[in-house]
Amino acid sequence: MKRRLTIIASLVLTLGLAVFMLAGCTGSEPEGQPSLEDRTTLVVGFDQDFPPYGYVGDDGEFTGFDLDLAKEVCERLGWEVEYKPINWDTKDLEISSGAIDCIWNGFTIEGREDAYTFTSPYMDNSQVVVVKADSGIATLEDLAGKTVMAQVDSAAFYLLDAEGDQSELAATFGKLMTVADYNSAFMELESGAVNAVAMDLPVAKFQIAGKESLFTILEETPLSAEHYGVGFLLGNTELRDQIEATLLEMVADGTVESLCEKYADQGISYTMWILR
Repeated sequence: MKRRLTIIASLVLTLGLAVFMLAGCTGSEPEGQPSLEDRTTLVVGFDQDFPPYGYVGDDGEFTGFDLDLAKEVCERLGWEVEYKPINWDTKDLEISSGAIDCIWNGFTIEGREDAYTFTSPYMDNSQVVVVKADSGIATLEDLAGKTVMAQVDSAAFYLLDAEGDQSELAATFGKLMTVADYNSAFMELESGAVNAVAMDLPVAKFQIAGKESLFTILEETPLSAEHYGVGFLLGNTELRDQIEATLLEMVADGTVESLCEKYADQGISYTMWILR
C-alpha cells in the first residue's frame, strides 16, 4: 500500500535525518536527545480519540492498550512516561521536531517504512467498513454512489485514495471524506451525513460495542491486512531496540497476554499479538 507524506512533512523529516547523519549519531539517540543511560522520560505521541489503543477514560485520564504497554516498558527501564496527545495529521512534525520520542498508538507500518524507524510488528490489524444496521448496505458494491468517511492521514484513507490498493473500490463512491477523529465520524454516520466509515477493526469493535443494533461491520471486509509498530524518528535505532527488547521480556513473562485480556471486551485479543 502506498502512502504519501505531504511535501512539508517530507522536507522536515529529510532535514531531521540529515542533521542526524551529519552529527555522526547513526545507531544512537538523535542529536539533542538524551542517551539511553541519561534518559529519564519517554514522551509518547498518540491520538487521544483512538480507542482501545489510546483515549480518554471515564475518569478523564489517558488510557488504552498501547498506553499501558508504554507505561510498563518505562517502569521496567526506570523512566517516566509522558503521554502527549497529537493531531494525527501533524505527527510527522511532532516527531521530527523532538516534541515526542515515538508514536505509539495503533500506528500502521505498511507504507511508512521509509519515513520512520519502527519496532518489529507487534499487532495484526485490518481495515473494515462500518455502516448503519438499517442502511440497506450489505456489500462493498452497495457503497456505489455513497459517501464514505475515513480519518485524515489514516491507513484507511490511504488505502482508498487515488494511489491506494482499494482505489478502484473508492472510485465507485459518491464521495470519500476525511474527519479528524472517529468519534466525530460515528456522529456523522449516526446522523446520516455519511453512509459508511472505513477504519481499523479493533477501533470499529470498540465504537459499536453495545450498539450492535445500530451499527454493523460489512462481512465482505477486511479491505486489507496490516500491522502495528512503534514508530521513531528515522535512524533512531538505539531507542527502538531498547523498547523492543523490553516488549519481548513482557511477552515472555505473560504481561502482554494479561494486558490483552484486560482489553478483551474492547476488541483486543492475544491472538492478534505477533511479536515473539
